This record gives sequence, C-alpha cells and structure tokens, in this order.
Amino acid sequence: MSSTEPNPATFTCVRCGLAVRGFGPDGDPRDHCPSCLSSRHVVDQTGGTARCGGRMTPISVAVQRGGAWLLVHRCVLCDEMSEGPVASDDNHLVLMGIAVRPLAAPPFPLDLLGEV
Repeated sequence: MSSTEPNPATFTCVRCGLAVRGFGPDGDPRDHCPSCLSSRHVVDQTGGTARCGGRMTPISVAVQRGGAWLLVHRCVLCDEMSEGPVASDDNHLVLMGIAVRPLAAPPFPLDLLGEV
C-alpha cells in the first residue's frame, strides 16, 4: 500500500507547486506529482492517517515481475518508505535520473573496481 493517498479532484505538489489532477491518464488514482514525482505522507503503513504529513521524496524505482515500474518514496520527516505505480505521464527524464543514480554516483569509489 502506498503511503500517499490521492485527492480525487486535484492537489498542489508540496515540492514544485504544480496543480495535479487526482487521477492519472489511465484513470488510476494518482499519489505523486507527475513533474517532480514528490508526494505528501498522508497514510501510514497500517492504512491509518500518517501524523507527520511530510514530503515524500522519490528515491528509487523498482520493476515488478510483469515489467511495471514502481516509484519508491521516503518521507523526509519520519523516514517511512512506500511505493506506488509509475503513471504514463510521469516525467520520464526524472524517472531515468532516479533509475541511473546508483550508476552515476555509486556508494564506493569506482577506482576500487580495478582491484577486484
């Protein structure tokens, strides 16, 4: 279950201020901004209301067995993580930037690879 719950009408992105429709182009509820991919933490892991209301920052993407992409978020206030589906109108450049981040900025010096 996602830690963000969409507003069925519209909501304002907590990061970039974009007015976002509550449903994606395929009619599914939207829980993040299609431009910057940020969200707000409004639902906790048990399905109850999250008390912090912090901004959820996109930190990674995951691919399901069927090939569908999921966007992984982390709350900047409480560090809770969640995932939700990527929508067809999500910013592809931002998605790719998130996907290749581990290759572009690995958690270890690349010159150590020569010693392996």
